[in-house]
Amino acid sequence: MAGLAVVITTYNWPTALEAVLAGYLSQQRAPDELLIADDGSRDETRTVIEAFQATAPFTVKHIWHPDEGFRAGAIRNRAIEAAEADYIVFTDGDCIPAPWFLAQHEQLAEAGWFLSGNRVLLSESFSKRVLEENLPVEVWTWAQWFAARREGSINRLLPLCRLPLGRHYRHRTARQWEGAKTCNLSAWKADLLAVNGFDEDYTGWGMEDSDLVLRLIRNGVFHKDARFAAPVFHLWHPENSRDQLEENQRRLKQLIETDRIQARIGIAQARTA
Repeated sequence: MAGLAVVITTYNWPTALEAVLAGYLSQQRAPDELLIADDGSRDETRTVIEAFQATAPFTVKHIWHPDEGFRAGAIRNRAIEAAEADYIVFTDGDCIPAPWFLAQHEQLAEAGWFLSGNRVLLSESFSKRVLEENLPVEVWTWAQWFAARREGSINRLLPLCRLPLGRHYRHRTARQWEGAKTCNLSAWKADLLAVNGFDEDYTGWGMEDSDLVLRLIRNGVFHKDARFAAPVFHLWHPENSRDQLEENQRRLKQLIETDRIQARIGIAQARTA
C-alpha cells in the first residue's frame, strides 16, 4: 500500500470535529494524509482545521465548497481527487476513531474489496460530556467502557472487540450492499475512480453511500466485513433533515433496476464543468 488517506466529512460542528481530530493523533498507524471534506461550514470550522494543521505530524488538507444544502457526495468527490494516497478511509466529523482504527483498515485492505466497519453510539448526555469535558474516549480502557455501558452511556460493547476472524467470515458479505455506511468505510482510490466516485445527483441526507457500494460491487469490487476490527465512537446529534430521503430512495431504486456502474454526476463531470 502506497499511502493511506482519511477523508472526514464535516458541517458546522467544530467542537465535534476537534474531538474527532484528536482521535487521529492517538492512532497506532498514523494517516499519511488527512482530508477534511467540508460541506460549506462557517469560519469557526476553518479555525479549528487551521489550528490542527499547524500541529499535526501528517499532512492535513481542508477541502471546502459553498453551502448549497447537503452535498456530502460532492465534497467527498473533491477529497478523493485531492488525495495522494492509493487507499482511502472515509468517516464523519462526529465519529471518534478507536486507536487501532486505521491500523485495522490497513491490515484488512485487500485488492478487489472495500471495507465496511461499524460504530458504538454514544448517548445524548454522554456525548455532551465528551465534548464539554474533553474526555479522551478514544483511549479509554475496557473498565471505563464497561462502566459506560452499565450507565447507558453507549448502546453496545461488541464493536470494541477485536476478533481474528478469517477471510471466509469477512468475505461472506461480498455482494451485500445494504448497511455499508461512509462513517466507517474504506476503498482503493483506483476503484472509486473507476465507478466515477459518489453520485452528486443525491442531495439531502441518505442513500448516496448505498449507491456507491452497489456500483462498486457491480464493478467487481466486493464488500469485506470490518466489524469486530475497526470501530468508531459516534457522537449523538439530532437527526438530519429527511426532506430529500424519498427522492433519494427513488434514485437508488432506479439504480437497482439497471446495471449502471458509473455515477451519473460524479468526478468526471465535475472535472469538465
